[in-house]
Amino acid sequence: MTETEKNKHEYAFKGMCFNGFVGIVLILAFIGLAAMMFVEDDDAFHVTLGGLFIFLAVFMMPGFAMLEPNESLVTLFFGKYTGTIRRTGFFWFIPLYTKRKVSLRVRNLDIEPIKVNDRTGNPVLIGMVLVWKVEDTYRAVFDIDSFGGNYSAAYNNFVSIQADAALREVAGRYAYDSDKESELTLRSGGDAINDMLEQKINDRLAIAGITVVEARINYLAYAPEIAAVMLRRQQAAAIISAREKIVEGAVSMVDMALRRLEQDHVVELKDSDKSAIVGNLLMVLCSDDSARPVIPAK
Repeated sequence: MTETEKNKHEYAFKGMCFNGFVGIVLILAFIGLAAMMFVEDDDAFHVTLGGLFIFLAVFMMPGFAMLEPNESLVTLFFGKYTGTIRRTGFFWFIPLYTKRKVSLRVRNLDIEPIKVNDRTGNPVLIGMVLVWKVEDTYRAVFDIDSFGGNYSAAYNNFVSIQADAALREVAGRYAYDSDKESELTLRSGGDAINDMLEQKINDRLAIAGITVVEARINYLAYAPEIAAVMLRRQQAAAIISAREKIVEGAVSMVDMALRRLEQDHVVELKDSDKSAIVGNLLMVLCSDDSARPVIPAK
């Protein structure tokens, strides 16, 4: 039995309820009987009996409840929890039951970018999109302060605070970026960071019966005060990397040129000639400007 099935089994409704249309028929029957008692005779017995039928009809009216798909109804009887109804339909309960409707539908929460320090101490702005829903209705109703019965606001406030705390914790464990390709970072972590973030938030929300469907980082940038400096650093790292590739290619081409000249016996080169050729070729291949050859005139 899965955890979800276990919850549904343990928190299933154990009280008394009927089809709502049966309740309507009973109310109409009581009203009809009351009318008959008042019309048939005006003695004390019939008037009292008619009043009793009217009282029963009025007493039954608050007991109706209707559930749409992905809605649940948490019920209490004089403060005692009697279970949760998750099936859709039209129901009538004994009016002494207290009923609290809880939505099981998926909800979105957009966490605005917050400023945190990454593992290296650099301030970064990081934001997140969270998709969540209520799974355990008992915990969701009785383990969270509802702010006077406004459960929707209570859930949003609780999820927002816990998601913010989890986001700060995960962001503080990793650097924004790294020169090491094997190191996991916020910028390159992708699904790994999102999975860890989802797990952290699920651990925090479990006490409230809320589960996370998806959590992903949707905004990541350096804080404004260091953004310009870090941009220059990234540009410098890119230039160095590009220069390394250029030099590596140039050396390879110079080596190939010298070996081909010697193998094909194009010209006999002295060490001084080789040095001059190497210098000239490296200058041509590594320079940012186009080469301008000078032809000596004799």
